[in-house]
Amino acid sequence: MMILAFPDYLSQAQRLAARLDVPLAEVVLHHFPDGESLIRLPPSLPEHVIVCRSLNQPNDKLIELLLCATTARELGAKRLTLVTPYLSYMRQDIANQPGEAVSQRIVGKLLAELFDDVLTVDPHLHRISSLTQAIPIKNAISLTAADEIGVFLKRQFKHALLLGPDSESKQWVAAIAENIGFDYAIAQKNRLGDKQVEMTLPDGDFCSKSVIIIDDMASTGRTIAKAAGLLQAAGSKDIYAVVTHALFCGDAYAHILKSGVKTIWSTDSIDHPSSCIKLDALLVDAIRAITR
Repeated sequence: MMILAFPDYLSQAQRLAARLDVPLAEVVLHHFPDGESLIRLPPSLPEHVIVCRSLNQPNDKLIELLLCATTARELGAKRLTLVTPYLSYMRQDIANQPGEAVSQRIVGKLLAELFDDVLTVDPHLHRISSLTQAIPIKNAISLTAADEIGVFLKRQFKHALLLGPDSESKQWVAAIAENIGFDYAIAQKNRLGDKQVEMTLPDGDFCSKSVIIIDDMASTGRTIAKAAGLLQAAGSKDIYAVVTHALFCGDAYAHILKSGVKTIWSTDSIDHPSSCIKLDALLVDAIRAITR
């Protein structure tokens, strides 16, 4: 077994390789002036290769995965496992208007054709119950960072109120709260556009309480910022935020901090200054489970 790591996920992949006690090689990546990508792999590969890369900013990365997986097969790999803690193109699972591409189905099929196993963390799924419905292979595995986030929060706080920003977050937030003995509440959200969000807090007393907003990802940051503004108006003492995937597009990170959030924490699915919750133990356990 060998790990192939793209440069943007190198430090995380090194921790995986150390835990698995397997060799690691960095994918050599070059971009030509016109944007084309050149990749170079070791000239000889073992039968099982684990490719590590999160798919934030996915358009170039998907092409580079195609080049990598195809070349790895040519160089001797019989089994290819993709470890992609952030998995892109999962939002669009139906055509909302005639003629729209259903990107979840298309990208899922591409990954199924390239890889034998796909491991990801907290994918943004809505109308499907299993990742195998999006990626039609046996080992399309959806993990959750809930336990890692819970352990982290338990080290930071004796007690706090967890707030999920919408109904989709309820199951996840409730599980974290139950595991660590914290209370939780769920807001109601209506997204009007990429940066426009309506939200109402549930009935309850938020005054003088420390509240942690928990979400699977932060892209524009408007959902967390809206929740923080409402919590401030409700008299909350200190407001924090935890996300699995720190996308933070444009001014998102600064916008969240300006909204009244004291500190933002995220997992290391994507490299960011807020990434302090490590996922390597979770990912290694899943890799070992599929290779027994």
